[in-house]
Amino acid sequence: MERLIIDELRRWKTSSRRKPLILNGARQVGKTWILKHFGSLEYENVAYLNCDEEPMAAKLFEDYDTNRIIRAIEALTRTRTTAGKTLIIIDEIQEAPRGLHALKYFAENAPEQHVAVAGSLLGLLLHAGENFPVGKVNILQMHPMSFVEFLTAIGERQLSDSIRANDWSVVNTLHDRAVRLLRMYLYVGGMPESVQAYCDNVPLRDIRTIHNEILTTYRNDLSKHAPKEQVLRITQVLDSIPAQIAKENKKFIFGLIKKGARAKEYELAIQWLQDAGIVHKVCNVSKPQAPLTFYQEPEAFKLFMLDCGLLGAMTQTDASEVTLSDNAFEEYRGALAEQLALQELVCLQVPTAYYTKPNAKQEINFLIEAKNQAIPIEVKSGENLQSKSLKQFILENSPERAVKSSLLPYRSNEVTDNVPLYALQSYINALK
Repeated sequence: MERLIIDELRRWKTSSRRKPLILNGARQVGKTWILKHFGSLEYENVAYLNCDEEPMAAKLFEDYDTNRIIRAIEALTRTRTTAGKTLIIIDEIQEAPRGLHALKYFAENAPEQHVAVAGSLLGLLLHAGENFPVGKVNILQMHPMSFVEFLTAIGERQLSDSIRANDWSVVNTLHDRAVRLLRMYLYVGGMPESVQAYCDNVPLRDIRTIHNEILTTYRNDLSKHAPKEQVLRITQVLDSIPAQIAKENKKFIFGLIKKGARAKEYELAIQWLQDAGIVHKVCNVSKPQAPLTFYQEPEAFKLFMLDCGLLGAMTQTDASEVTLSDNAFEEYRGALAEQLALQELVCLQVPTAYYTKPNAKQEINFLIEAKNQAIPIEVKSGENLQSKSLKQFILENSPERAVKSSLLPYRSNEVTDNVPLYALQSYINALK
């Protein structure tokens, strides 16, 4: 399955600032596969080592002699390495003591080597006693498959390419097909295993089983990686997400976790889920201006799951409601549409927030920062584009561009563009 991150990996390979690469991302988003695939495309050979499966990996970084480490990797992988022609992949590096810190010495003493490492984000960020090689590594973030990647995977390359090119004449012609496939994507999601199952014509109920198995894997990771005193709280936060998104105001309410819950009790639990890549946190801003980070209000935020398919499993959304009608977009007060929009925006790695005007019933679902401007995005769950909040926002703030994203075709007005949900990522990407 083609992934857009392959272009970023190619830029890493040829960059004059190339350092050892850390590929970050939640478990099961496809990090190992993409590194192996990249190696097969761009290098003469690949030396792949999985530290979780190789018992000798525990001693691999007992010192930081890069020549010895490379010889050891050659022995363990039975692969002769050549600088610049071999991609060295060290998987599950969090299982090897001092593994991450050793990357500093590859950067300093063996810059000619092409080294890429991966592992669960849990281990990378929480491995006890690990010294992170600040300034000595390049970092890329990997997410579940976006909608256009999903389209390519299922054989809809023409539609995918047209959406990515913002070719609105073609996209509007294929609008009904795009909406139908978007409904399917909302159910299947972007986790590679579930997308592959869909391509293999696995029944939808079995794809939901895959979602639940992934969620179970995440929960099992709690006991392995999370501090014992935080395990229950992390689980409670995760379990509260369906109730959180069902509210009209999607602001995270600690009282929905349990009666009397306080923010201070659950700050570390939420941070853990963020670091693990399982949830995305979007903060409110006090002013709808760039730079958004200056005006963030950390105490007011929304939580989204990393993947719409996983969220659908948590909310037990029925396949027929998703794939055959717009019910799923309208249920939970439009929360699944917001989830889908946020998931597409996250892939672009642009600063993202939301905005509520104090003492007024005005909320802008998302603000993104592009070219030093704050662009408001109103997400509509159906085809009714009436939005008092966005209209008032435009009157008060005079943004150069505003976006309504819904299930309707693309239409451009003087200030506000109506952008279909399936094309939101490509539209925003063109503004960056």
